[in-house]
Amino acid sequence: MTGNDTADTSAAMGPRLRTARERHGATLTGVSRATGISPSTLSRIETGRRKPTLEVLLRLAKAYDVSLDELAGTAPAAAAGPRTPVPQRSGNDKAVLPLTRYVGGLHAHKHVLPAVDAPPVRPRQVSHDGYEWLCVLYGRLWLALGEQDLVLSAGDVAEFDTRTAHGVANAGPGGPVEYLIMFGPQGERPRSRTPDPGRWAR
Repeated sequence: MTGNDTADTSAAMGPRLRTARERHGATLTGVSRATGISPSTLSRIETGRRKPTLEVLLRLAKAYDVSLDELAGTAPAAAAGPRTPVPQRSGNDKAVLPLTRYVGGLHAHKHVLPAVDAPPVRPRQVSHDGYEWLCVLYGRLWLALGEQDLVLSAGDVAEFDTRTAHGVANAGPGGPVEYLIMFGPQGERPRSRTPDPGRWAR
């Protein structure tokens, strides 16, 4: 294995670790408490700025309930055929359904926040490297973005640099909220490729 191969493997592992954490419904702070690894170190590993040691990988594999092969990207390929994703649940009972298998760049999840009976409190905010695109499918979502408070309804879309403190909650009461999230590394974001209607008017 060449030095470039080692660097490529290290860089690819960061997004895999982030995907594993998100599928587990965990925050950097929560993982830090569970593993004893500082949030700043976890962030640098996920963004490819720091190479994880074997000890760190063992802790993370245990925390995310995955194998080292999965984190390293050396797990055998799954058998061809339909695959039904299994929703993961976080501590606040939010269900997270992965929509894409790890491919190294942008990846998507569907989130479902349960219905609430009482008026919600302002969402707890977090910040980290990356870029996020969010689309509400059903219900009303409270997005706390920096000092702004936005209530998004079905069909509304928001996109933002995740270094800005952000958090979401069911704006309820009235029912659950379903929304899609597409997340990418810093500097990478969805790009519109809508053709110019004039091209077809001939």
